[in-house]
Amino acid sequence: MTSLTSYGWNTHFEQHFHTYQAQGLDAGRVTAIEGFRHKLVTASGPVDAMLSGALMNGAENWDLPKVGDWVAFKAYDNEGIIISVLTRINELSRKLPGRTTEKQVIATNIDTAFIVQGLDRDFNPMRLQRYIVQILQCNIRPVVLLNKQDLVPDPESYRQEVTALGYDCPVLLLSATGNEGLQEWAAGHLLPGQTCVLIGSSGVGKSTLVNALLGYRFQDEGAVSSFNNKGKHTTVSRNLVTLPSGAMLIDSPGMREFGVTLEADNQGLNYHPLLAALSAECRFHDCTHRHEPGCAVVAAVREGELPREVYESYLKISREQAHYQTDSVERKRAERQFGKMAKQVVQHRKQRKY
Repeated sequence: MTSLTSYGWNTHFEQHFHTYQAQGLDAGRVTAIEGFRHKLVTASGPVDAMLSGALMNGAENWDLPKVGDWVAFKAYDNEGIIISVLTRINELSRKLPGRTTEKQVIATNIDTAFIVQGLDRDFNPMRLQRYIVQILQCNIRPVVLLNKQDLVPDPESYRQEVTALGYDCPVLLLSATGNEGLQEWAAGHLLPGQTCVLIGSSGVGKSTLVNALLGYRFQDEGAVSSFNNKGKHTTVSRNLVTLPSGAMLIDSPGMREFGVTLEADNQGLNYHPLLAALSAECRFHDCTHRHEPGCAVVAAVREGELPREVYESYLKISREQAHYQTDSVERKRAERQFGKMAKQVVQHRKQRKY
């Protein structure tokens, strides 16, 4: 498997592959998904593979292979059948758009997520905070890319506004079309063997960044719509590409919604550093920072020490977290109930069999 190390293969995947290797299966990494066809990179070269019937019919959507997954497959000439997905190191997910609280897995086995915002029209610190919160809870390192710095008079002021949110993550200024800041980004954050993903709204320049790094046009570059001043969806699928630096980069379609899927962790304060620092001064250790007396967070908002928009963003994300967790618990309860009923039906049929 030494030839696969450049694509992210490591001891974690090797340990989980032993059983499948003993069954005569091969390992491959998903680089793209086109309909039912999965593009794999393998030790023997590229392979097109389909899902096995058991995997397709027996797994939840978020457990099916995604771009970035390592899979065990049975090779047939230059094609293959995917039998199983190897245990993931992590997964970048979001709540599906709309009223549903189901999870959508965007990409898997990620080292760094680059959050791209365009300074010409897309800059929104509270949306950035939402991305950072979700990425951190997915156990992925966030890096903020402020693109199109050449289109604003004082780009440094935007960078300082992001760092003021208190997150310990790099914030870089770039210009994809003018190649400004690209070398610094590549040298410091696009390292050999690491897997990265670009996320952000449509029209922020993600495809332009990918093309600039590759040195050729891999994705079509779109423009901002003159009708609603929003980005057009130019990237319609996710693809894992290897950069000249040896890093792997996944470009993803623009996302207008990025719902959080936070698990319970003390009201999510671990992902809100400004509030976490203030909460130590609250009268009650389980303060929700809404209406309790002696709340240091509410006092800081009232006295102007904590920006109100940061506090309101925390409240909104906390409400989404509570809703997601409640629905998740109810969904698991319903699944257990259905599973119990299914077992009873099978048992009943066995008992009535002559």
